[in-house]
Amino acid sequence: MADYDQYAGSRPTVEDMSKDMGLRNFMLGVYAKLAMGLLVTGTLAWVISNVPAVRDYFFVMQGDRVTNLTMLGQIARWAPLVIILATMFIRTFSPATSGLLYWTIVTLIGVSGAMWFLIYQLGDIANIFFITASAFGALSLYGYTTKRNLSGWGIFLFMGAWGVFILMLGNALFFQNELFRVAIAAIGVLIFAAFTAFDTQNLKMSYYQIGGNQTAMAVATNIGALNFYLNFINMFQLLLSIFGGRR
Repeated sequence: MADYDQYAGSRPTVEDMSKDMGLRNFMLGVYAKLAMGLLVTGTLAWVISNVPAVRDYFFVMQGDRVTNLTMLGQIARWAPLVIILATMFIRTFSPATSGLLYWTIVTLIGVSGAMWFLIYQLGDIANIFFITASAFGALSLYGYTTKRNLSGWGIFLFMGAWGVFILMLGNALFFQNELFRVAIAAIGVLIFAAFTAFDTQNLKMSYYQIGGNQTAMAVATNIGALNFYLNFINMFQLLLSIFGGRR
């Protein structure tokens, strides 16, 4: 995702800012938006999976099993990736466009996420969600409190995430090796876990770079929530693919 550098000067040295109430309120606003996004995604996914008249627009069913995606389903599945790639070329967001971006991604993933409820057992979905939430919280807390500068992680995590995506896609299309799939998914979990700490510290630094600019603060809240959301969803889906019991 594009960062917030258009509003910033040079990046400050990592220091203990945990007692800054303005920073705390800013971060709480980002976490609140993340929570709202996850709620919308989960609710939308559950409703679509349980309402056949809507579900059949996106999924090809054989009895109670998913056999394929319809054209609309394929669009919902791949559109978030296309949109995210497109935003990499955008350097400046407004509060309105960044908010629209966030809720569009949240909605599209909610549509394609109906597959979670169609494939996996509900108890496993709940358990893995809470495991993901606990891990996310711990990792984000580390990123918020650590005095270690994590900025050097960015390029390696970015390359690693794309490497995982390409390997998983290649395995699905050509090799279909289950052990390889699980190994790559496990690496993906570690990458997005590290991204969570990295993005938290990056957002924390951005708050000080913004310097009280309310427009920039609104944009940072939306983009920060989107980065957190993508980290959370990717960890959740990868863990679900490893440990989720199929219906």
